[in-house]
Amino acid sequence: MAIDSPALKTRLARPRDWVPQWSTPAALRAVRATLVVPALFAFSIKVLGDLQVATFAAFGGFATLVLASFGGDRADKLRAHFGLAVTGSVLLVVGTAASASLPLAAVVTLIVTFLVLFGGVAGPNAASGGTAALLAYVLPAASPGTMSMVPARLGGWWLASVVGTAAVLLLSPRSPATALRDATARAAGTMADYLDAALRGDPGVSTAREAAIEAKHRLIDEFTATPYRPTGLAAADQALNSLVGLLEWCGSVIADALHEYPDLSGAPEVERKLLADATAGLRTIDRLLSGEPATPDPEELERSVQRSVEWLRDLSSDDPRYADAVHLSFHARTTAFAVGTAIVEALAATPGRARLIRPGGLSLAALTRVASPQASIRSVWFVNSLRGAAALTAAVVVAGVSGVEHGFWVVLGTLSVLRGNAAATGSTALRALAGTALGVVIGALLLLVIGTSAPALWIALPVAVLVAAYAPGALPFTAGQAAFTLTVSVLFNLLAPAGWQIGVVRIEDVAIGCAVSLVVGALFWPRGAGAVVADDLADAFRTGGAYLAAAANWALGLRHEPPAPAAASAAGARLDDALRGFLSEQGTKHVPKPDLWRLVMGTIRARLTAHSLAGLPNPHADPDPFRRMLGEQAGQLAAWYDHLASRLDRTDHGDVPMLAPPEFADPLQTHGTSVRDLACALWVHEHIKHITPRLAELVEPAGVVAAQRHRPWWR
Repeated sequence: MAIDSPALKTRLARPRDWVPQWSTPAALRAVRATLVVPALFAFSIKVLGDLQVATFAAFGGFATLVLASFGGDRADKLRAHFGLAVTGSVLLVVGTAASASLPLAAVVTLIVTFLVLFGGVAGPNAASGGTAALLAYVLPAASPGTMSMVPARLGGWWLASVVGTAAVLLLSPRSPATALRDATARAAGTMADYLDAALRGDPGVSTAREAAIEAKHRLIDEFTATPYRPTGLAAADQALNSLVGLLEWCGSVIADALHEYPDLSGAPEVERKLLADATAGLRTIDRLLSGEPATPDPEELERSVQRSVEWLRDLSSDDPRYADAVHLSFHARTTAFAVGTAIVEALAATPGRARLIRPGGLSLAALTRVASPQASIRSVWFVNSLRGAAALTAAVVVAGVSGVEHGFWVVLGTLSVLRGNAAATGSTALRALAGTALGVVIGALLLLVIGTSAPALWIALPVAVLVAAYAPGALPFTAGQAAFTLTVSVLFNLLAPAGWQIGVVRIEDVAIGCAVSLVVGALFWPRGAGAVVADDLADAFRTGGAYLAAAANWALGLRHEPPAPAAASAAGARLDDALRGFLSEQGTKHVPKPDLWRLVMGTIRARLTAHSLAGLPNPHADPDPFRRMLGEQAGQLAAWYDHLASRLDRTDHGDVPMLAPPEFADPLQTHGTSVRDLACALWVHEHIKHITPRLAELVEPAGVVAAQRHRPWWR
């Protein structure tokens, strides 16, 4: 990932949590909620005359229109809203049944909350709908009620779901293609232009290089802009997710190659043909993702690779051009390998072709494949889900034991302020209390002026809903809490006039919920995602180093069992999620973001270099000293990565000497060139030479992360 992207730096440095911002999506969300929520509430009270329907229609409207923000085209949004409606219905029934017994409610809340929050691994829409689904559970679970009320409650929930979904579909801008897909297509196209300029010997190659780098930065910015991956479980989504990583690596490989060979017009024809086919492959990816007709031919790229291999085998190792030919061939073959793999993923990411390339689509098996790597305390999804489940369970217990009149607000207060780490939770809790108090003051002044006059309250309701619905992500958190408190005061005074005292009760309940969040936050992973990021970095380096050593030994013929990438891939997925969670946490980041990106790129480089080595043929020949020495070097690389990991997760238990990248002797000078199938062995040598110089840049960032782990969490 690019660490010097201006857009990324600007986005991460922006003070989003306290500066009001204009947001067109937030404005559309506010308009939809203002049109729907008051209308549903009025219909339920004035026409149906049922308070349960009215209550669940109002809160269901907030869940559907404010808390849930689904992406994709209209079909995607329709499926997501239907899933929320069904899931919310099940949770509503479960919550109503559990409310009959406090011990039962505690157990059920623990299980339900964990499953709902952990289910966010399924994709961005599942993550976005988690809080909305929990609202359908905590409202009945923490409120007095019986199973006889379930039909009315379901009626209100479904009324809000149907009308709210219709409003979303009618008042949402058309999205012919996602921004991520567009950014991916542009990155592939600019990389093709860059390669093509070098092949022509174009003096403007530097301009093409800058365009390719900028397009890659935009792609990474788009991919990392949310606290979860912007792709779901379907085959096309998963392929697009893989394609982003492959193109990022492909861009780095091309940049490295053209840094050494900026003018390829005089390169051997066989390598020019290979790189030209790679350029054509990148243009094919651009067309596929842009929705244009394209007929990729990955076999032609593979044939060009084989011709390059045969040309090297026919070239004598005594030829003075041999060393440079192998070096150029390494760059050309690695570029072709990255592009060829990316073409397969682009085909799978193309609507209509995904099922042909990667059958199965969205299924229980797909969910299991995505969720299983996250079932670990090294996963930010697992940690945050367990933390959230413990907090809401504690809130339910405290609300039940204390006997507060409106236990629902205790649980909702806990849910609204629980953040990724204890320090951020404390800051949010103070702002939540301040916002609630502000809302009470405004509501009290409003009620003192208009009293409990129903017409005046009906006029005030849409205004309060408008502000409360616009607030998330656009207004300060305190302002959003104040607007929501005012909305609740108006709603309850329309249901049962009680004056400004309703707001005072809400302050008490929210304060209890905030206290629960603070205690749970301090007891369960108070460092939040920061500690998980360090642990996941360590895992990614260890598994990536082990995969690299195994893949090198496979390509050298020192082992004949294909290397397994599963552990390294799972560690990479956990690291990606942990880093997103860390960057989305509020509060000061004590580890500079460029250092984090540098470490993450180190793990990606190790994993994808191993993937490239695993694609080499496995020579069935007796190992010679040349191959053994290369195998030892790969083992030393794995040991170095493990040593680096021990600094990150503090498993060294003692003073760790300053790390330095391993220095390798040139095996050609040591063992000569009398090696069978020298070209393949030299490719392994080139992989090792390519990755070793980049190790030095990981030492200092690893030290920064390690030092931060020794600081108290409140600092």
